[in-house]
Amino acid sequence: MKQTPDDPDLAQEFVEFAVAADVLRFGEFKTKAGRLSPYFFNAGQFCDGNTLGRVAEFYARRLLASGLDFDMLFGPAYKGITLASAVAVALARMGHNRPFAYNRKEAKDHGEGGQLVGAPVAGRVLIIDDVISAGTSVRESIAMITKAGATPCGVVIALDRQERAAHNGVDSPLSAVQYITQTLHLPVAAIATLQDLLHYLQNARDDHLAAYAAPVLAYRQQFGV
Repeated sequence: MKQTPDDPDLAQEFVEFAVAADVLRFGEFKTKAGRLSPYFFNAGQFCDGNTLGRVAEFYARRLLASGLDFDMLFGPAYKGITLASAVAVALARMGHNRPFAYNRKEAKDHGEGGQLVGAPVAGRVLIIDDVISAGTSVRESIAMITKAGATPCGVVIALDRQERAAHNGVDSPLSAVQYITQTLHLPVAAIATLQDLLHYLQNARDDHLAAYAAPVLAYRQQFGV
């Protein structure tokens, strides 16, 4: 199943916003796969009302442009919880009111109990997350959604790193996003990709930012798909 079409203008607007919000940082960062990356995307920095509201609008715009059919949103713990709830608000403001739910890391054995919180998980369920690194969060979400009797219908993320996934120290020929689309047969829509980030850096008027274009390109040539 192919990814939904990208929107270059929306992607560039998002990258510029993420850089300004210090969500996209440049330097030298060690990834979960043990690679030294020249950039780092930290969705935890969407940590005030203004930045969270703006990123939710980007998600909502990307989602509506994708044409994905969905009945509700699901946010995997932890970052997905905040993102899914904020995106639900943004969608409602755009005239598309949808319920949302999320999961606990550990099932609750008192009160309402269970692992899922929010609206009843039913119908076509869209997963909202920040990035897909190894696909673990998505696979766990699919299992919970399916167990609840609903149907996972797609994933929307902020950034597609477009690099080969690594499992137990061994590089896969597929990226995590490609694994989701080709193996789990779920469409994935990303607000922006590594290629969008590279385009932004290559056209940056700020010399400090432009200097990172070469190392980001080298990283993609080494680890990209």
